Formats: sequence, structure tokens, C-alpha cells
Amino acid sequence: MEFFKIRRDIPFMRHAVVFNLISALTFFAAVFFLFSRGLHLSVEFTGGTLMEVSYAQPADLNAIRSTVAKLGINDVQVQNFGTARDVLIRMPVQKGSNTAQQSDLVMGALKASDPSVTLRRTEFVGPQVGDELAVDGLKALAFVVVGIMIYLAVRFEWKFAVAAIIANLHDVIIILGFFAFFQWEFSLPVLAAVLAVLGYSVNESVVIFDRIRENFRRYRKMNTQEIIDNAITSTISRTIITHGSTQLMVLSMLLFGGATLHYFALALTIGILFGIYSSVFVAAAVAMWLGIEREDLIKGPVKKADDPKDPNAGATV
Repeated sequence: MEFFKIRRDIPFMRHAVVFNLISALTFFAAVFFLFSRGLHLSVEFTGGTLMEVSYAQPADLNAIRSTVAKLGINDVQVQNFGTARDVLIRMPVQKGSNTAQQSDLVMGALKASDPSVTLRRTEFVGPQVGDELAVDGLKALAFVVVGIMIYLAVRFEWKFAVAAIIANLHDVIIILGFFAFFQWEFSLPVLAAVLAVLGYSVNESVVIFDRIRENFRRYRKMNTQEIIDNAITSTISRTIITHGSTQLMVLSMLLFGGATLHYFALALTIGILFGIYSSVFVAAAVAMWLGIEREDLIKGPVKKADDPKDPNAGATV
């Protein structure tokens, strides 16, 4: 389905150098902020106090979050657990107080707001658990990257695999750079969003790569730059429909999902926007600079050419 069709190919690759310089500057800025400021890790990674409380009626999560924040405890995670009356509260470690003192302080404030609240359990999540989660998260990221490279190398060619991974890591580092620069909380849901962006971004690259391979079979008189420009231009309508629909859903989570989904949706929003950009100006451009050629992709007989510019239309090789 196409909402519109562009009759003339847009010369994307003519400006690839400029856009890739911008990408490089953005990438190195993200790396700088990651090393200089670091990520603001959540309780899952750093350790802290976990409380489970229960109310007589459905709990107001925003009111609970506000009550705890007034105690001077920042970066509190409040979410329903099981039913609308059960609430899970995660808090970072506070200097000068232990888990018992922190839970007593919070329960006192919650009871002052609603006497029906009861404490069901409280426990300390140690930093060792956080270290294990961090290691498991890095392993998951590595497995995703390796899997994508193997898939692209088998389906297309190793130059495309390298180009796609460079583009995907570009997206991931930039997302992490935003979280480091603004010191947004990096939690397990955000890590899940980063992994989702890896798969989402490579999907757009695969669509463009597939059209490039098809164009190499069809248009024998076009050079590599023209082939790539045509592939990107011919998939623009699909890109707008797919990414526009996805972005509407993610924006709805960002605007109306509340504090629990805020950073998850924010990471997805950044990833989707940069994923579109990187598929065109990073993945396709890197593949071009690696010297992708018709012979790299075509192993068997070529289909009949239907390029209107080709005087030998109908010929086969």
C-alpha cells in the first residue's frame, strides 16, 4: 500500500558524507557523556529497598509517588502489583538509614495520607543482584548483535551485515547518550526498549537492503549510488506508514502511560527516530562505501531488465 509515489529518485547518497559527519559527531558526543557522566542506574542495578503495601481501595499511584518524594527520596518507582489495591515501591539506598528505618519512614507518611494502608513485606535488594542484572543485560545485547550479523550475512552479504550493525550500534549509543546527558533513570524497562530498538532498526535496514538487491537485478545501467537512491525512494511510503503508526502508539504511552512507562516510551521514541535516520544515512551509506556491487548479491541468472533507461531492456545475463 502506498499513500503517494515519488516519480523521481531523491539523491540521498549525494549528501551522505554531510549526514554521516553529523552522525559521527552525535555518536562521539554520546560516548563522551557516557564516560563523563555515566548512566543514572535504577534500583534494579544499584540496589535499594523494596516495599509491598496494600490498600483497602484502588491505590492512587501518583499520590503515593508524591508522598514518598516529599520525604526527600528521589527516583522512586511505584507500580501496581497483582491488583489495583496492591502497590510495589522501589527506592534507592539512602545515606544514613537502613532498610527498616527507610520503610518505617515511608509507612508513616503513607498512613498519614491513608490509614487503610498495610505493609505486606519489605526487603533489601543488594547491589550484587544489580551486578548480575547488568551482566545479563550486556549478554542479551551481545547475543542480539551477533544474531543480527549472522542473519544479514546469510541472507545478503557480509558488507550489509557490517553496515547494519554499525547503524544499530549508532542508535543504541545515541539512546544511552541521551540518558547519560539528561541523567534520566536507566532501568530494566529502558534496557528492554534498547533491545527492541535493535530489532526495529534492523527491520528498516533489511527492507532497504532487499530493495537494493532487487534493483541490482533489474537495473543494469544504474551505478551503485543510483541503485541505493532508488531503493530508499521507493520504500519511503512504506517507511512513513510503518514508522508513523508505531510512533503514534509510542507517543501515546509517553504522554498518557504515566511515570512507570515514561522512560521506556522515551527510549523507544528516540530509537525509532534515529532508527529511520540510520537506516538511510548510516547503513545504506556504509554499505556503499564498503564497495557493495552487483556481483556481491547476484549469484544466479538475472531477471529481465525493465529499466526504462536501459537500451538493452529484456536482455539476460
